Amino acid sequence: MVLYDKNENESGKDYAYRVLKENIMSLELKPGELLSEIELSEKLGISRTPIREVLMKLKSEHLIEVKPQSGTYVSLIDLDLVQEARFMRFALEEKVLKSACEEFNEELFVELDKNLYAQQILADMEGGEKEFHKLDNRFHELFFLGVNKVNVWQSILNISTHYNRMRLLSQAEDPKKDVVEQHAEFIKVIKEKHIDKVESLINDHMRYTKKSWEHLLEEKNESHNFFKINK
Repeated sequence: MVLYDKNENESGKDYAYRVLKENIMSLELKPGELLSEIELSEKLGISRTPIREVLMKLKSEHLIEVKPQSGTYVSLIDLDLVQEARFMRFALEEKVLKSACEEFNEELFVELDKNLYAQQILADMEGGEKEFHKLDNRFHELFFLGVNKVNVWQSILNISTHYNRMRLLSQAEDPKKDVVEQHAEFIKVIKEKHIDKVESLINDHMRYTKKSWEHLLEEKNESHNFFKINK
């Protein structure tokens, strides 16, 4: 588990929540990994009572699973939750991109271009999937910011904890250049106001995203045991 610097005026409980959630979302704490209240208390330097409260909060967010007579575990990636988040994200993003073709805060094009350039650099490097994943999320967030829908993006993030862990797993193996090329097309469509191209652009991106993680579910893949497959 990676420990981060404590923010100014951050309580021990808030710090523990932030550290644990970021470690779960970054896959430093693997799906299915056993968590010990005693060990977490020692590592984070706070008592077991706030640790227990933090674990209950993470449980309510579907990131922790408590198994009676067994222990507390990082939740497996639930494919039903992945599909719900995927549906919500792409349905809303299509509307946002169409709105952006009509009216967009053009000052954000500078940040979009810088973000895309950073993606291109990482795409030519080995590893870097965590940094690329952060850039990817920020890239999409900028479109929501550009049409004054930042709270909609936050709602998407809230439901996307399992989806984003799935994406991070796939980005460790994906050819990142493919994603960069798609993102470049996003910017071009908005700059040139090609609203008629948005639907096909989103559909292609959605199909690519889904296809990029299908191999993760194969039994021969070492990530296979990270998933909860509902039947």
